[in-house]
Amino acid sequence: MEFHDIFLKQKEAIHKRMVEILSMVRPEYADWRPEKDALSVGEMLHHLWVSEEGVRRVALEDDFAYYQTRIPKGLRATLGPRPTLEANLANIARVHDETMSAVANCRAEVFEEERVRAELGYRRKVWAILLAINEHEVHHRAQLSTYLRILGTPVPDVARSYQAMSPRT
Repeated sequence: MEFHDIFLKQKEAIHKRMVEILSMVRPEYADWRPEKDALSVGEMLHHLWVSEEGVRRVALEDDFAYYQTRIPKGLRATLGPRPTLEANLANIARVHDETMSAVANCRAEVFEEERVRAELGYRRKVWAILLAINEHEVHHRAQLSTYLRILGTPVPDVARSYQAMSPRT
């Protein structure tokens, strides 16, 4: 099995669970945050797709525009005005699909290439950058699940969701 096959299977499974969690987000949660400096629910959703799109471009296009803002200025500098919940959900789906397509159509040798920007202190192989996209989605899925539980929304245990996705033997 090649890297892109592994990545795509992992990304699809991670995203399937994220879609379950996203379906529990209500518009009235958009401005809620657990403390003053934390991301609000709406900011987190916005960050999810902006980050994935930017990091994918670093990996597959050697385009560092996202990191040229993110690294020196911080996360909030990459966001701009926050879209509506519906727009964020549509963008999360769009960016996921674009990442899946771009990785599926990528030549195998690209995954071993390095992306380097000395001025940003950045040097990583493409495969590692792509795996970080999956890790990032899992991180924010857990964060969003915690936010939802604090807000009183019952979020099913992740183990039950993965158990339901696993083939029975």
